[in-house]
Amino acid sequence: MSALVNRLVRRSRATESADRPAVAAGAAAGDGGRWRRGRWVAAAAGLCALVMAAHAAVPNGFGNLGSLLETFLPWLGVSVPVLLVLAAVRRSAVAAVAGLLPALVWWSLFGDVLVDKRAAGGDLTVVSHNVNDANPDPAGTARQLAASGAQVLALEELSPDTTPTYERVLADSYPYHAVRGTVGLWSRYPLHDVAPVQIMPWPRALRGTVATAKGPIVVYVAHLASVRVRPGAGFATAGRNAAAERLAAAVRAEPAPRVLVVGDFNGTPNDRALAPVFASLRSAQEEAGAGFGLSWPAALPVARIDQILLRGITPASSWTLPRTGSDHLPVAATLRL
Repeated sequence: MSALVNRLVRRSRATESADRPAVAAGAAAGDGGRWRRGRWVAAAAGLCALVMAAHAAVPNGFGNLGSLLETFLPWLGVSVPVLLVLAAVRRSAVAAVAGLLPALVWWSLFGDVLVDKRAAGGDLTVVSHNVNDANPDPAGTARQLAASGAQVLALEELSPDTTPTYERVLADSYPYHAVRGTVGLWSRYPLHDVAPVQIMPWPRALRGTVATAKGPIVVYVAHLASVRVRPGAGFATAGRNAAAERLAAAVRAEPAPRVLVVGDFNGTPNDRALAPVFASLRSAQEEAGAGFGLSWPAALPVARIDQILLRGITPASSWTLPRTGSDHLPVAATLRL
């Protein structure tokens, strides 16, 4: 028995001795492996950074893929923590370094949006709200909007059933109002020259002059056509894009020095298809807001499709109001006249 034990001990020592170089080699390979592992994670990080940096090059030829990407472009930033977690799981140095690329690109695109640019003061507060024609509580929504203290309210998606409710509830706070089709303008100041703007076959936009205490401003209220994502068709935006072109043409031709364009655009400032509108106007949220000011859907906002745009007016602050009975959040801005 002792002879057998001795033989096993000698064999174990010999095996241990033979394994030492292999263990050392494996350790060395493990050190270098940190730079070789995670190549797929690194490739994904590079692709994500490229898509963000070159989003304008993504074509709209098939299903308006470029516009769909740009609508939710800021959300590509979510990929950064995901990629960094994957790099940590893989213990990959190259993946961790590559994961910083989309972070840098995202910051270059949207870092300024996170800066709080709101300031105190201002001469006029305006609120725009898609009130939703299926709103279960239009009276409550009207009371919430009146409580905001805004001097001017712009409402979209009115209906024959709900318009009388808004007119009744808002009458005491806003003695002047005008409704054209599904959009309306309520004001504490007199309204003049209110007329529909033909951006679609049926009235979904109006133009009016608000005689404020510091001079007149021209206000456009618009509700561009809805968009849909359909299998096979992709991002269906033809109606909205055509309406945006017509609205942009009307605003370009507007001779007034102070112009306000508000409403539900069913698109974000990043969407190239809305460039004609944004080209001649500035965004109150971008110049005087804090964050992205997401407005839709109200339960969990992922995009700012409700806009307050201006020309010849300086925004002091911009924000969203608390949720009403609508599927949109109201958007607000205080302006210096």
